[in-house]
Amino acid sequence: MPRPSSLAALLTAFGLFLAPLPAADAFGPTPNIVQRTAEARLLGEFERFAALTDGTVGIAVRDLHSGQSIGINNDTLFPMASTYKVAVAGKIFSMADAGALNLDERLPRLGTPLPVTALLELMLTRSDNEATDVLVARAGGPQAVNSWLQSIGIHGQRVDSNTAQLLERAKAAAPMGGDEAAMEAGLSPQQRDARDLPNMAFAADPRDTSTPRAMNDLLAAIHHGKALKPGSSAALLAIMARCKTGKARLTGMLPPGTQIAHKTGTLNGLGNDAGLIALPDGRTFAISVFVMKDHRGHVLRDRIMAEVARAAYDYFLFAPESRTS
Repeated sequence: MPRPSSLAALLTAFGLFLAPLPAADAFGPTPNIVQRTAEARLLGEFERFAALTDGTVGIAVRDLHSGQSIGINNDTLFPMASTYKVAVAGKIFSMADAGALNLDERLPRLGTPLPVTALLELMLTRSDNEATDVLVARAGGPQAVNSWLQSIGIHGQRVDSNTAQLLERAKAAAPMGGDEAAMEAGLSPQQRDARDLPNMAFAADPRDTSTPRAMNDLLAAIHHGKALKPGSSAALLAIMARCKTGKARLTGMLPPGTQIAHKTGTLNGLGNDAGLIALPDGRTFAISVFVMKDHRGHVLRDRIMAEVARAAYDYFLFAPESRTS
């Protein structure tokens, strides 16, 4: 029989064996309360902005330096509208990278041949729909654009149609000059909103959709040089930096002079804007804001996008863990 001291030692060892192990956090650094508080506050702001609409808002923001991502409904599918034109441009530049297309090649638009570079400029800066569909055809059709997305590992985004087909499904009365141009030119706010009621069936259609996270994945892949050669990445983003549409959206509340490369999308009851925003310290963050099923009008949708962009800008600029070391 064990001696009392031996018995005590055995019981102590057995007790330690049964005792719960300390949590993993006990072995690591204390969580950064300031950082967690700042992130919670940003998410609260996102929720507050989203509550302004009677529709659905998807937000994804990502610091491309640290990889930190924050959002709401960022895995929900939204109709891309004209933001799909980023993928079209990516496919065209990838063909140029592979030697399958010359950017000086002239393609017909309104009967007047224009270089691919000019068509890209029209598509991305003015959201020109005819220029887009000429490029979609040259790319090999929507499925070729979709295959390119899959080839670079983008999941949660799909291209099924050219713009004419997409507008037909959406029943959007927009001329070929561009959906944003049509919605913004020569119409009073009341006239715009009267023709801007959501198409619920279209909003629920999985075709030509993206999650906010997937759109950020695409923007990040372009930014990091994982989708295109460096020169093509730079050329694509330079065109997006000249975007003429959506001045009240992501750009609306940013500090003057902030560099942003983005692409907007507008359809019935729907407004999108997605892009890359530069911070003063040289970092960049990706941002995608989608609003669908909204009955309250484009002014409110634009405000939501602008508020989100400014809140994200301030967060990434000042949040402790997001700053460069």
